[in-house]
Parts: sequence; C-alpha cells; structure tokens
Amino acid sequence: MPELQLLRPEHAPALLDFERENRAYFARWVPDRGDAYFTEFADIHQARLAEQATGACYFHVVVDEDGSVLGRINLVDVEDGTAHLGYRIAERATGSGLATVAVRRILRLAADSYGLHTLFAETTRVNAGSRAVLTRTGFRCVGETTLEGEPALRFSRSLT
Repeated sequence: MPELQLLRPEHAPALLDFERENRAYFARWVPDRGDAYFTEFADIHQARLAEQATGACYFHVVVDEDGSVLGRINLVDVEDGTAHLGYRIAERATGSGLATVAVRRILRLAADSYGLHTLFAETTRVNAGSRAVLTRTGFRCVGETTLEGEPALRFSRSLT
C-alpha cells in the first residue's frame, strides 16, 4: 500500500520524475506549471522545504513500494486553524481509489498532527474526478471561483 510521507529533500528526484511523467495529464485538469517549474525544480523544492519548516505549509508525497511518487497532497496557507488542500495523483494510479485514501489520511493528519479545524479546496469544473473525491471525503461545495482564469468550484470541510 502506498505511504503518505511528509516532503523531504530526498524526495526530489522521484517527485520531479512524477511531475514530468504526468505533466500533459495534469494539464488536462489544471493550469500547467510552465517550463520554468521544471528547469528551476531544485530551487523550488528547497523553497517548499523551507516554507514547510515555518509551519505555513505541509507538503506530502504518496510513495509506492518501489520509491516512486504516485501523488502529492498538500496543505498550504496554514493560518488560524485552517488550510487549503491540493492534490495530484499520477495518471497510472487514477481510478484505484488512491486519491480518496490519501485525502482521508491527510484529513486525520490535519486534525491530529497539525491542529487544523477547517480545510478548503478548489477544483476546476472540468475535473469531475477531483469533485468526486472531495465529495466522498466530506467536503461540501460552498461556491464558485476561478483557477488561473478557469471556472472552478470552492469546497470546505470541518475537521471537528
């Protein structure tokens, strides 16, 4: 069973492979990260680790038994007991229930380890899979928004 791990420096090579392998797939559902993300990945990874050390964010990877990254699941903008949830699952792992399992795990971590009481999430309207995961894990739609100009929905979930 894949393991949810807090982001560490040694995850960088597998995480970059994950992002490269799934770039086109992710771009079908969310705005593309752009070429600079890949050319500056080492610096971005270090910046995320530094940000995580402050407690402002908690970045996680879903690691398979072979050490490959199957997904990432993050809590960002941690403030006053709230955070924003974001996740990406590798195309090869979609449809397996991995996203639902990973979100359920992060919900427990958010409440028990990080002391959070409310999570927010957003997904583009075209991403039916993500909407289904959020609904299955107890999030409720609270309105409309945009993600980099794309129509999107905003969700929230109480952890108490």
